[in-house]
Amino acid sequence: MYIAYYDETGDDGYPAYSSPIFVLTAVYTHYLDWKQAYKHIQDFRRQLKADFNFPVKTELHTKYFLLNKKPYRAFNLSEYDRILITDLYCKLVAELDIKIINILINKKKVTVPKYSVLDKALTYSVQRIENDLKKIDPSKRFLIITDPGREGKMRKTTRKIQRINFIPSKFNPESYRQEIKSLIEDPLPKESRESYFIQLADLVSYLVYLYGIKEILGKDFPSRMPASFDIVKVKNLLDTMKDSFNLQASGDNEYGIVVSPK
Repeated sequence: MYIAYYDETGDDGYPAYSSPIFVLTAVYTHYLDWKQAYKHIQDFRRQLKADFNFPVKTELHTKYFLLNKKPYRAFNLSEYDRILITDLYCKLVAELDIKIINILINKKKVTVPKYSVLDKALTYSVQRIENDLKKIDPSKRFLIITDPGREGKMRKTTRKIQRINFIPSKFNPESYRQEIKSLIEDPLPKESRESYFIQLADLVSYLVYLYGIKEILGKDFPSRMPASFDIVKVKNLLDTMKDSFNLQASGDNEYGIVVSPK
């Protein structure tokens, strides 16, 4: 069995919204690899404590960390150190036995009045996890763990796509049915501060969000972002983690990011 941890960047509102894109990231791993991955992350956090005096149990929320907002400002970390820690964090991801799927919803491309952002993103994500597991072993199953707050909407979506699920065909104007069969249980809530894996998903989703802001929308990063943390830096970090990305999720993007609508 596999465990899939979810986190997002941006709001899932539409047509009213505060962020023009929404990124949903899934970090999934086989349960037999979970303990070793957890220990590796824990060792990394202990090293951050030794080298930067960053507390082991403090949640690492990448957006606020890079922008030096509370509570991270109290640690008096320089821009150089914050970027260096982010570098090391991405190198850690590359060393873990995990896979990552990223879904990016570009609200600027939505043309229908009623569009459920989270429903679409989660449907695309779950479909791709199932497709990946089918290649490994059709008998494999997975469950979802997510930060509380959206599990109600996620439960509604996952129950729906297990009953009926239409997928657009690449070769035919008509969709075909393919219900989700490998997902077990409803999405289970867990506070991100209590889960290193959800915090990993947060790291990746924020970097993909920044990538989308610049590469897809052509907009600038937040004004508080360190000047040296530009799109070149973001792409270098995504390159560092690239081997962990499920590149088969989308053949249209070099990082396998599923961008929708096209």
